[in-house]
Amino acid sequence: MSLPHAILTALLEKPSSGLELTRRFDKSIGYFWSATHQQIYRELGKLEAEGYIRALPAEQPTRGQKKSYEVLPAGRAELARWTSASQEPRPHRDALLLRLRAAAVVGTAGLEADIRRHLELHRRQLAEYREIERRDFPPDRDSAQDRLRHLVLRAGIDLETFWTQWLTHALTEFGELPGDASGDGA
Repeated sequence: MSLPHAILTALLEKPSSGLELTRRFDKSIGYFWSATHQQIYRELGKLEAEGYIRALPAEQPTRGQKKSYEVLPAGRAELARWTSASQEPRPHRDALLLRLRAAAVVGTAGLEADIRRHLELHRRQLAEYREIERRDFPPDRDSAQDRLRHLVLRAGIDLETFWTQWLTHALTEFGELPGDASGDGA
């Protein structure tokens, strides 16, 4: 996924200013595609220069007033092109998995505590996703748009469920490691 396409999606859902976009990213799209405020503002400028979006006319132009943007037909066409294009899955990269692999050769000092911390973070994220699901996707919300948005949320719920289960299993494994898990190969 690319940031310009995430921004086009958000603007098609609701024309917004850069500040409003960053807040929306923090509360929704940011769960699966993060971006800094600077990246969002930089991409807005590029999208406008490419003719994909435009700033909405202000009622009374004043210096420092925030600009709101909307998607132009070329932007909608680009998003539709990107959505329909085939993409290969990307390999999952997670430093914790690499650290576990490294622990096999250098030892596990400090790693178990961090696995516990990760477990707690994933449990909190899972609880947050479940609350969003309860609040935003009651059984009577069955439009195509709602079903697709819910599908994205379900991916988050399923991933967090996986991580909480896997991290719990990892902690069980740590409990069963021999007393000297120094990784010195002896």
